[in-house]
Amino acid sequence: MRSHIGIWWLLAVFFAVLTVGYTVWNLISHGEVEWVGTMALLFSIFMAAMVAFYVQLVYRAQKGVELPEDRDDADIDDGDSEMGEFSPWSWWPIVLAGSAAVAIVAIAVGATFLLPIGIGVLVIAIVGWVYEYYRGYFAR
Repeated sequence: MRSHIGIWWLLAVFFAVLTVGYTVWNLISHGEVEWVGTMALLFSIFMAAMVAFYVQLVYRAQKGVELPEDRDDADIDDGDSEMGEFSPWSWWPIVLAGSAAVAIVAIAVGATFLLPIGIGVLVIAIVGWVYEYYRGYFAR
């Protein structure tokens, strides 16, 4: 985790140097500051510093416990966590994606008659996916 902290602080310093260089270059080249790029780079400094500060606080709160990725003696099993339960046979995610696509296309092209159909199938797909273990072959 110390390497992550160092990388984020290094990135913040890099953006600071880049911001100064960009601003000076624009002053020399155009005679004025180009505010959009300067502000974007300035906020990039703030973003990198914020992430670095957060990771540093988490590291301190964990009392310096290293992640499995940072240890030389770590096994592959040390880093994997339980991802949850997935249904490889389920068709509901495909129906859900199709209905969301119909609803979004209806909004994009102005075909308002498709929007209720897409939303209706979307609700049915969500209910079907949530309750697929309560009935049928895979009921528990």
